[in-house]
Amino acid sequence: MRELPLGDTVVVVRPGPSSEDIYGNDTPGPPTEIPVAGCAIAPRDGTGTNENTDARDTVITGLTLYAPYGADIRPTDQVRVGGQLYEVDGQSGSFRSPFTGSTGPVVAALKLVTG
Repeated sequence: MRELPLGDTVVVVRPGPSSEDIYGNDTPGPPTEIPVAGCAIAPRDGTGTNENTDARDTVITGLTLYAPYGADIRPTDQVRVGGQLYEVDGQSGSFRSPFTGSTGPVVAALKLVTG
């Protein structure tokens, strides 16, 4: 799949390389922001949950991201969509046909936890 001409641009936020502080603890480096153009975004079916924790409502909502084939989206990444920062929920996947060589999108599940 190539970039969708009318698709959205999302930003993959990847943790920077870690370094050690003065006490020998690993500390994450500054994140790297990687724009990915030509993406499609759709709501995930059945992901909206609501639970009451410590007198607060926690709401988990999700999206499905369809990125161009070859996009590097890792389980440790976050993705900024429309000003909201979503976590990648699991491993992303893609498909290349062994018969025609045609490629499909990279599909990643995204989740947003509020509350």
